[in-house]
Amino acid sequence: MKKIAVTVSFILFSLTLLAQERPAWLNDNQRSQKYPSNVYFTGFAYGEILPNKSLQEITQQIKTEAQTDLSKKIRLQVSSKTQTKTEAVSNNGKYSENESFKNQAVTVSNAEIVGMKSETYYDEKAKLIYAFAYANKYELIGYYKSNLSMNINQIESYMNTAKDLETQKEKAKARQQLETAKPLFLKVRYAQDILTAIDPDISSDDLQQSKLESLYNQLTQMQARLEQGVYIMVQSKEDLFGEKVEIAVDKIKGELSRNGCSFTGVDEHTDLVLTITITTRMVGNTGSMITCAADAQIQLFDMYKQKAIYEDRISETGSSITQEKAGRFALNKLAPAIVEKLLPWVKK
Repeated sequence: MKKIAVTVSFILFSLTLLAQERPAWLNDNQRSQKYPSNVYFTGFAYGEILPNKSLQEITQQIKTEAQTDLSKKIRLQVSSKTQTKTEAVSNNGKYSENESFKNQAVTVSNAEIVGMKSETYYDEKAKLIYAFAYANKYELIGYYKSNLSMNINQIESYMNTAKDLETQKEKAKARQQLETAKPLFLKVRYAQDILTAIDPDISSDDLQQSKLESLYNQLTQMQARLEQGVYIMVQSKEDLFGEKVEIAVDKIKGELSRNGCSFTGVDEHTDLVLTITITTRMVGNTGSMITCAADAQIQLFDMYKQKAIYEDRISETGSSITQEKAGRFALNKLAPAIVEKLLPWVKK
């Protein structure tokens, strides 16, 4: 039954193509009159029937080629406009930023061509399949204006949430809101490039350029503020031959504090969680001097990224006339060694 159903489907598809009247768009002049270049982007393709492929497969292939031909024309216009903008801005030393926008602009895919329509025609006598794709420029303008406004509204929403979180000292969550907003700037600039390519006379108000620039500056300033004064939650276990102490941990906190870090015990205010486990052991005894080691296992967990960003094992030794004093010397030496490893991660 399945084979019969497939055969019937193929026959119906073939009869549909054969029953078509010869469309006007096959003629260059009629195509350009009905779909003028000032109103439409168009794509055209044709191909022969191949013995190793079905009529349906070849038709889809030719249709895709016509759609690709249309998308290339938009890509060329966007790339040309963005290249000009990039070269102009590069004179002010901002080439790299705009280069990324150019690269984004030239990656237009068929799926992004909103409102694109396609038609096909099979010429039985010539054994040729033709395909025509077209998109109304004014429909594209309407879509990308709407898309631009939608993304700007989303940016504003994320940034307002970030401001509220910053006020509540929830810096990690505030940074997360800003990171979510950042990719939307690229989408807005891409929409601006599309609109500028389609309509060279479009105004800066329609492109919302001033608003976007203001939002971007606000985001940059807020990010800088949020990077200052990292909040750290310390979870520690420090053992001096069975005695619970905080010799190394207190020194580590003191040094990190001098480097702009603050400490909290509340999860929602935490940027980083520092977990430290320290044990001591005796490693040598010469009779007059005892040498002990302090071993630390440390982990720095980023609450925003939700992953450990640094892990290490660090050991230091100390010598004295008693085991307890030797252990304390080792713990005191261990603290600055740990801080040295942590600073590159907490001073972002």
